[in-house]
Amino acid sequence: MRGMRRARDTPGARAESGARAASGARAASEGGANAKKHRPWRRLRLPRLSALRLPRSRRGRRLAVQGLMALCVLALLPATWMRLGADARVGTTADAPAREVAMVFGAGLWKGRPTPYLAHRLDAAAELYRSGKVKVVLVTGDNSRVEYDEPDAMRTYLTERGVPDDRIVSDYAGFDSWDSCVRAKKIFGVDRAVLVSQGFHIHRATTLCRSAGIDAYGVAVDEPRDATWYYGGTRELAASGKAALDALFRPAPRFLGPQEAGVTEALASATP
Repeated sequence: MRGMRRARDTPGARAESGARAASGARAASEGGANAKKHRPWRRLRLPRLSALRLPRSRRGRRLAVQGLMALCVLALLPATWMRLGADARVGTTADAPAREVAMVFGAGLWKGRPTPYLAHRLDAAAELYRSGKVKVVLVTGDNSRVEYDEPDAMRTYLTERGVPDDRIVSDYAGFDSWDSCVRAKKIFGVDRAVLVSQGFHIHRATTLCRSAGIDAYGVAVDEPRDATWYYGGTRELAASGKAALDALFRPAPRFLGPQEAGVTEALASATP
């Protein structure tokens, strides 16, 4: 092996290697030049932003402003409808009525553990259980990938805080809020539940679960007004539009599957 290395490192070998490199560079340069000649899309001219001008007439400008205002109203309408419709059914853990089931929506993992926002939701659910307001906790989240398992991470977090493992039921196909609500009703047989989420999401979740046939009350978890909170609030504008369509047309969830007896069995074990 040493002999081979020395043989490859002779002046002749270095010269040959340099010649090959120079030849390759010339070929690449020529290929690039030819490619440029045969790129018809380079001849296309995109319209400049300066070409997009406001109407010159006063009436045209007025119509443009009115159209922009109408678009803003349409964007805010679904979120406003959900907030007004669910506001009387949203409160704190102290305000929550007694229900057999608490339902916690997934909110992401970080290195296999719940994110701070999800941890706060689970803390509220554990408080509801310890106070006797709920008997079973249904954790619903995303497990579409082997390496990403929201429900199991949520279960582990709850058991570490005193909620018995046999009082926790996992829904592994809660890919979004609508899917979670429909599956809670059709797969797990939940008729009444306390929903747990942050304030910017709980009105949408409550509206969707009610549309899915669940008598739902929402617990809004308090959070500091940080960047994540503002991002969540902004995201709700787009999510509320989809939620309004879900509530109106009631599409089937991404995965429905057979009925499961997890909630029924957990409630049976909770009965003295």
